[in-house]
Amino acid sequence: MFYLLLTSFIWAFSFPLIGHTLASVDPYYQAAFRLLTALLVFLPFLRVKHISLPVALKLCLIGFVQYGLMYIFYLKAYRHLAPHEVALFTIFTPFYTALTHDLLTRRFHPLFLATACLSIAGTAIIKYTEFERTDILNGILLVQASNLCFAWGQIYYRKVMQENPRLTNTGVFVFLYAGAFTAPALWLAVHPALLQASLQPSQLLVLLYLGVVASGLAFFLWNAGARRVDVGALAIFNNLKIPLAIAVSLLVFHEKTDLPRLLIGGGIVALALLLNEILNARRTTPSKQ
Repeated sequence: MFYLLLTSFIWAFSFPLIGHTLASVDPYYQAAFRLLTALLVFLPFLRVKHISLPVALKLCLIGFVQYGLMYIFYLKAYRHLAPHEVALFTIFTPFYTALTHDLLTRRFHPLFLATACLSIAGTAIIKYTEFERTDILNGILLVQASNLCFAWGQIYYRKVMQENPRLTNTGVFVFLYAGAFTAPALWLAVHPALLQASLQPSQLLVLLYLGVVASGLAFFLWNAGARRVDVGALAIFNNLKIPLAIAVSLLVFHEKTDLPRLLIGGGIVALALLLNEILNARRTTPSKQ
């Protein structure tokens, strides 16, 4: 759980950094830069022992969807939404996560779906947005596509690693980043002019930070942490970054928000996590005879 909590704090700073510093940088260029940086960071940890070709391809597919396609949809959403709005509209990720798990396991878990929906309700309270702008629907759809990609990837990664217990997170993660980098790289290969982007020093520093920390380290910690908790907790943690991101936008970047809503909604998200832990503990504890 510590891994997921630490990652949530790291990602809380990513939303405003992208929106305020990288708004002028093409999303495909951003995605390619960040994912290539993450790939290079994890390349020394590559271990090919015990990895068959089918498993390696599955890991690359996970990276292609969970990180590559997700980043493209996610970063393009900033063209239509403010940073705190991008954070807000990720509220359905817990539902997608719980639903994906149930579809892959072919079992229905009402507890996971119930606590995920409670987390969504708490997050929705934090920032209510009226549909005043004509372009907001495009942004919402892009974020939902991003959410679906990320939800599927983290659940399928759990499944693949459970089926191959001899594999380690550090030893295989380079395959995920290799697959992830393929998505924006294909677009840049068709549009090479985007590679001539002129970056300000501040933008380059932010991209390096995002590539090494928010992408390289945080994605690794998230998927590693996803293997250590039940799906209900994992679904709820997908929303924890939202009140944190809005708090960072408020305190550091001085964006406007409704503080009472932030406190109430954040409290409900925390309550959902606590409720999930209590109910899950009761469900797994053997009854006394």
